Amino acid sequence: ADSVVRTTEILAHRRTAAVPGGPERSHFLAAEQSLLLGHPLHPTPKSRDGLGPAQSAAYSPELHGSFQLHWYAVDRELLAAGSAAAESAEQLTAGLLGGGTALPPGTAAVPLHPWQARELAHRPPVAALLADGLLHDLGPAGEPWYPTSSVRTVYRPGTPWMLKLSLGLRITNSRRENLRKELHRGLEMHRLLESGLAAEWRAAHPGFDIVRDPAWIGVDHPDLGDPGGLDTVLRAQPFAPAERALCVAGLVAEQPLGTGDTVPSRLGDTLRALAARCARPLPTVAAEWFLRYLDAVVLPILWLDGRGGIALEAHQQNSLVLLDAEGWPCGGRYRDNQGYYYRESAAGKLTARLPGLGADSDTFLPDEVIDHHFAYYLGINHVLGLIGAFGSQRLADETVLLAALRRFLAGPRVTATGSALPELLLDAPALPCKANLLTRINGMDELVGPVASQSVYVDIPNPVAEHVSERWGRPRPEAGGE
Repeated sequence: ADSVVRTTEILAHRRTAAVPGGPERSHFLAAEQSLLLGHPLHPTPKSRDGLGPAQSAAYSPELHGSFQLHWYAVDRELLAAGSAAAESAEQLTAGLLGGGTALPPGTAAVPLHPWQARELAHRPPVAALLADGLLHDLGPAGEPWYPTSSVRTVYRPGTPWMLKLSLGLRITNSRRENLRKELHRGLEMHRLLESGLAAEWRAAHPGFDIVRDPAWIGVDHPDLGDPGGLDTVLRAQPFAPAERALCVAGLVAEQPLGTGDTVPSRLGDTLRALAARCARPLPTVAAEWFLRYLDAVVLPILWLDGRGGIALEAHQQNSLVLLDAEGWPCGGRYRDNQGYYYRESAAGKLTARLPGLGADSDTFLPDEVIDHHFAYYLGINHVLGLIGAFGSQRLADETVLLAALRRFLAGPRVTATGSALPELLLDAPALPCKANLLTRINGMDELVGPVASQSVYVDIPNPVAEHVSERWGRPRPEAGGE
């Protein structure tokens, strides 16, 4: 019910409100704030338990929200931080706070989401630290920040950093407070890539990279627990305002804002503009766009898995595609310090690159667990979800795109990556699919507990495997795919 009410509010706002102008209307932010309906296969894609109407207007990306950060100062005795950047996390947050707010002597600045700051003040351990003078409430300060598609990751034009804030709201299946192992994971992944792995990767796929999380800051106290609610990730912001770096989920998201027969999307708008420019049929252009997308976004992820031993939880919201001036895919990015999996079979070569890897981040997993999750996140959610968007929006015939995907997966460049996923997608009669409804009904928080049992999965027929897909129904001519 909460999700439906918020979706209604979002659509009403977008149908009547003018799009804000100014520097915040970058391609990046516009795409981040365009995910109006949310995950198409989630029962509560827009649920935000505990967010009132006034808060929703400020904190929701779909409502073009913006807000000042709330700031605490923490006594250096309790400061917890890590940085692989040129500056320490303490220096970075001081710079983001700016000189207009004085810090008490012997303290460091810690940014908070304003909703989180109000909630934390009622937690006994935090209230005690504030009363004892080990934490200082500095209040709101600075220029406004803008929520992105993840709600708690915020962006400000003109700064080289985004912030992934702790936010105790239950959004879809989880309360979004940073776990300490995730902070270590982002830091060590940056160091691992800088050990030489990124250079090898860029040599093979220069258009793809990981958006780095090279620093974090928080508070250490035994009464806070983990998550303590005060930890923040400093994420590099590599996108220029004019650069067309689009969240894949936002790119394919339908925008039901008008009354016409065709529900628009950024994907549909891009493909129709390309077809008009090239004077070629829309389905032909869509198929070529899809093949270029596989080369620009999917192939590099398979390379990192097979050659590097690292699988990415690359679902559509964690993935970005870079488009050239005409609208063709030319590169990609991945972002999420929760979603790295190190293969146990690659432990030797990975720890040789970075001794001690995984000790604090709990990131090594058995290959069979990784294959299971990788098949869902990259296979079903990302690639098959993209094909589903082409079909449901009548941009291309899904059977044509499935055939193109099979040729890609069986091709020599994919085989050369050494990833196990292509063979699984081509041959398995069934694939593991996350069951979001069952996960939610069971009250499971997907950020808590072992990776292998955080969510409910069910097996579904594999539409990529030819012996399975041949049994599926033919596309309806008017729909272009089913």
